[in-house]
Amino acid sequence: MILAATVTVARIVIAEQAAPAYQMKRTPGGIHLPLIAQRVPGQTGAIGLGDFHDMTYNVLMHVGNTQLPVVLDTGSSDLWVLSTACEGACSKGKVALYPPTAFSYANMDATLTYGDSMTGTHAAGPIGSDVVSLAGLVAEGQYFAAINDTNNAVVETGSSGILGLGFPQNSVLWNMMYLSQTPSSLKLRDLPKNLEASYLFPGRLNTLAKGWFRKNQLGASSTFDPLTTIKQGRQISNSDVLLSSFATIGPFIPRLVARGESAAPLFTVTLQRASMELGGNEGMLYIGELPPTVNNASLTWVPVRRYSVAQGGMKAPADDPGEVYPIAWEIPVDDVYFDGVKLPRSQLSASNISLSALIDTGNSLIRGPPDVVAHIHGMLGGSHFKCATPHTLAFQIGGTLFPVDPRDFVHQVGSRDVETCSTNLVATDVPTGDGSGYLYSWNLGTPFLKGNLAAFYYGSLSRPSHDPARIGFLSTVPPNAGELLSDDVEFAKAQHHNLPNIEEAPPASLPPLYATGIGGVPLASPVPAESDNASIAKNGASSSVGVSPSVSWSALVSMVVLTLWKTVG
Repeated sequence: MILAATVTVARIVIAEQAAPAYQMKRTPGGIHLPLIAQRVPGQTGAIGLGDFHDMTYNVLMHVGNTQLPVVLDTGSSDLWVLSTACEGACSKGKVALYPPTAFSYANMDATLTYGDSMTGTHAAGPIGSDVVSLAGLVAEGQYFAAINDTNNAVVETGSSGILGLGFPQNSVLWNMMYLSQTPSSLKLRDLPKNLEASYLFPGRLNTLAKGWFRKNQLGASSTFDPLTTIKQGRQISNSDVLLSSFATIGPFIPRLVARGESAAPLFTVTLQRASMELGGNEGMLYIGELPPTVNNASLTWVPVRRYSVAQGGMKAPADDPGEVYPIAWEIPVDDVYFDGVKLPRSQLSASNISLSALIDTGNSLIRGPPDVVAHIHGMLGGSHFKCATPHTLAFQIGGTLFPVDPRDFVHQVGSRDVETCSTNLVATDVPTGDGSGYLYSWNLGTPFLKGNLAAFYYGSLSRPSHDPARIGFLSTVPPNAGELLSDDVEFAKAQHHNLPNIEEAPPASLPPLYATGIGGVPLASPVPAESDNASIAKNGASSSVGVSPSVSWSALVSMVVLTLWKTVG
């Protein structure tokens, strides 16, 4: 059972094409992170995000009795944390570990693999449950993986695990738990106990298992057809049983939504900037509402793609056979522009697949079709170019252009060389349309989200046609962003410094509102001058790695980590 302080839950029926109709003021029951220890009805709170060189963003979460920094990942749906039993890379990091003293083992183990056969990493450990809490909302018996063996780079980013914020039907652990509890012609007990996710989830679902770093990599299926097993879960005839399981064995936040313990089925993310030019928006996670200074009417809302049964989606309930369900935070894209020029569509995917993008806080880059990415680099004259010359990659979504801030589109290539940059843009796999993979062509990661507020609205998890899932966007890119980039480069050049690149630890509480920017989005507080000599610690939180924007070692470290992220990410 989920335990939570008493809240007033807003239950609002929303028309098919209407924007989410939650209240504009601070919603009773809507929460910011964290709350004081004892909540009262209607109270709200807030928390900022940690930032590792703009590559990962994390938040403090309690698992059992331990406070852990976990990466926010809208591209996956599962929670996993490093346990004190972890060996290898875990023992070398300086992050908090989960002591599984109250961990209730579910008699299943998972091995999650990332990257590809040449650069792959893994995270393995038992599946079980414990008390998990975030922002005063407590879930008893919450399932997650307690990782005891990994060579994954997450430990190097100052994080202890990953918090997936995606849909429950895209959860590896939910699928495994559901199948283990549901009568079926193929039981999980008939499968290997130490079940590799790539064995259970081929094709698109193998993406999920491998996918925090590379979410649309298509894996090869084996002679055993586990996809049939997944469809026995997703498409079991008693769909009402399946849908009701979201509230009992689903991922953390969707589970709260399914139980009506969030004021609205919504969370909002803004990301700060810790490289190129420090500051930008305040990095924050809101649950159940928008930032109180942001008006819903200022957002552009677009629907989340829904997948048919033939595409691997969930089977509709018998009493509502027309239902089609979303799988990931994937939205339609009208067109893509570079420096004001409309880009050609990729010729590598089927023409009948509409253009779409995954909105992914767990991805440190912009990923796109190989031929389109090559075309952009061709327009730039190659992979390296002048840092001081701004370039704008923009995505037309819902009829509105949402640019990547020019400061977030590039990164410095070499230490002490602020004149030469490369893009934060890489090629990724293209959709095939044969049911073996996701249908999106673009993956819009943190470079996009640093300049665009994103509000993720789950809608109705059981009847999406009644209240469809959607994402709302608000661009905060200033009209003079290109000039600001040029000024930053010239200043660093004159000072014989590298462009800034720092680390911020996740805060334990939220500092007072400094100011608001475009659309009322809260702005990050100025970075103190002493940050030139150390990483930033907010509100008493400590950081594991000291990073200086003015020394060559900082740039070298960030470039090495970025290279690793591009390789496995």
